[in-house]
Amino acid sequence: MQTTRVLQVDAFTDEPLAGNPAGVVPDADELSPAQMQSIAAELAVSETAFLRSSEAADRRIRYFTPTQEVDLCGHATIGSFAHLQDEGLEPGTTTLETNVGVLEIEVESDGTVWMTQDEPRIRTVEVGYDRVADALGVQQAALEGASDDIPLAVASTGLPFLIAPITYLSDLGDADPDMATIEALTDDIEATGIYCFTFDALEAESTLHGRMFAPGAGVPEDPVTGTASGAVAAYLEHFGAFDGDLPEEVRLEQGHYVDRPGTVRVRLDERVRVGGRGVTALDGSLVVPDDEDDEILEA
Repeated sequence: MQTTRVLQVDAFTDEPLAGNPAGVVPDADELSPAQMQSIAAELAVSETAFLRSSEAADRRIRYFTPTQEVDLCGHATIGSFAHLQDEGLEPGTTTLETNVGVLEIEVESDGTVWMTQDEPRIRTVEVGYDRVADALGVQQAALEGASDDIPLAVASTGLPFLIAPITYLSDLGDADPDMATIEALTDDIEATGIYCFTFDALEAESTLHGRMFAPGAGVPEDPVTGTASGAVAAYLEHFGAFDGDLPEEVRLEQGHYVDRPGTVRVRLDERVRVGGRGVTALDGSLVVPDDEDDEILEA
């Protein structure tokens, strides 16, 4: 058995125990997929990032939820590079190999990490408001009233999400999601999860307030979601939600209903870029069983 360093880095915040906690394993070259999956299950945060060497970029990264590998994760990327900066990574641009291709990562001197996401892909879907309302546990009228010009659609900048606008913050806060129904719905429309949002935000500088549910990926409710934030910003631009006056930066608040508030910044220029800060909350080690060993990991 071997011992490996593991961290919890809270992303999209500069306060520990807020934002979205990500597992980070900074030296994962010797770990098999089964071992990485076991570590992610043991850390039990929504995603754990495993940093590896790469022949195609400066670094390779793989992401695992407690139950499966996923192709892209915004907050675990932000958390990984916040850690790397703590370890001496200089500000500037670096490249990162992911399952969706090589992405550019920019680290600013103030600790903000910017992640360039994949080209937006947006498609409308034939799904009724009644079915989405049942899945989210909200009033159907709250969905229909917010969707005159911005319909239900699946948007992706690396991972696909069903984007569901909702009228008021109170509607969003009162949501009582049925996880089995959400999983069946997202399976049917080939989406990772549902991102529902309202322009009725808490902070004056925020563009919107969101919540994201992805039980099919092992994430019942994600506190603050980078990939979905990029997708919803691209969705809003696609459907003209800004009336042609595209803001320089979209600010998305999330996580308040699970007591882990955070803010995602999204810039829509030539590419979709998602940005935020991160802070290390836990730094330790795990004993990793050999590949064929089914023992539980020991902290």
